[in-house]
Amino acid sequence: MTLLLVQMTTVLLTALFCGWVARKLGQARVIGEIVGGILVGPSVFGRIAPHASARLFPQSSFGSFEVLSTVGLILFLFLIGSELDYAQLRRQRATAVLASLMSILFPFIMAAVVAHSLRIRFAPDGIGRIPFVLFLGISMSITAFPVLARILEERRLQSTALGTTALMCAAVDDVCAWSLLAVALTLIPHDGETMALSYRLLWLVVYLVVMLGVVRPLGNWVSGRQRSIGLSYELLGVVVAVVLASAAATEAIGVHPLFGAFLAGVCFPRIERWQSEVRTRLDMIVSVLLLPLFFALTGMRTRLDLLSGGRIWFWTAIVLVVAVAGKMGGAVLAARWTGQSWQNAMALGALLNTRGLVELIVLNIAYNAHIFSPTLFTMLVVMALITTMITTPMLDLLGIKHGAEKTKDVSEMEAA
Repeated sequence: MTLLLVQMTTVLLTALFCGWVARKLGQARVIGEIVGGILVGPSVFGRIAPHASARLFPQSSFGSFEVLSTVGLILFLFLIGSELDYAQLRRQRATAVLASLMSILFPFIMAAVVAHSLRIRFAPDGIGRIPFVLFLGISMSITAFPVLARILEERRLQSTALGTTALMCAAVDDVCAWSLLAVALTLIPHDGETMALSYRLLWLVVYLVVMLGVVRPLGNWVSGRQRSIGLSYELLGVVVAVVLASAAATEAIGVHPLFGAFLAGVCFPRIERWQSEVRTRLDMIVSVLLLPLFFALTGMRTRLDLLSGGRIWFWTAIVLVVAVAGKMGGAVLAARWTGQSWQNAMALGALLNTRGLVELIVLNIAYNAHIFSPTLFTMLVVMALITTMITTPMLDLLGIKHGAEKTKDVSEMEAA
């Protein structure tokens, strides 16, 4: 226990400092936190002081980090799901839906083109083509909803048509990506798994019917009777229990528990007061304590020393180009087809190119499922960092300034 507490202290202080530096440099805090995780891992701390690193972060201690970070991610994905705004989606549905679908379809197509070359070079032995393509496509097409929301809030764009559309596109992207991830995970046999694929898919359908057809209406009925009061201690306990049960159900089916947590958030009643109270009560412990453990675990798995030689860096550049071209290309084309200006279309593409934390979650799931090798995992982490870091400079280059209430031709987007 002493070692775990010292590890948590080290990780927390590193994440806080790196997050503060990132904010000073004009980047989102999560960028610094991810870099902090890499700093305490083998790529930096392990190379500078290998003996101290081995004593502070032995391989045997990773199990505790895995459990604590998974609990934090379950609560985090629930919070993301609980903040999806259906009303905003309906208002901006033309651009949001088309841009979301295109920004998923294009990266998937481009990922499928390079998947064979990456699989024969960097995938572990025995990985099937379809699971690899699905995981690679999801990694290329994901958008980090919380990082995007934080960037928009810092620039005071969240209430503009551009900000609203970007958030809705990211929300649809998340729903599609987690749904595809659920399907991809059902295709992977687990250790000791005896359930056939057809039964796993059947149970997944049953689970979705129960959550959307029973749990969500029941939650709305309860909220209708309790709307006049705040979210009590007992109700919050029930909500957390439902989240954990939903995560356990998807884990039992063979789908990652994070999908269950996300869907529990989607089913959470849309009462603004309740949403605010859930965010206030859970976000502090999740963001300050549990998520830094996930960053540290990701950093310990990120081996920058594996990216040595011109061939590896060439393929890293290919991954980066494919990710940016696919994500931005799909979003820009969709925005233009729905009547947006080039400025707004490019800004929307830049915002949706943000990957950050959610990308790391997907990469860690693929890593744990032995879909990605350490080298490919590191290449994709680098891609996630770079695509997230270039979002703010691209917005500045496009003239999307801080505090701007409207951008050029924004009336076109509002009319759409």
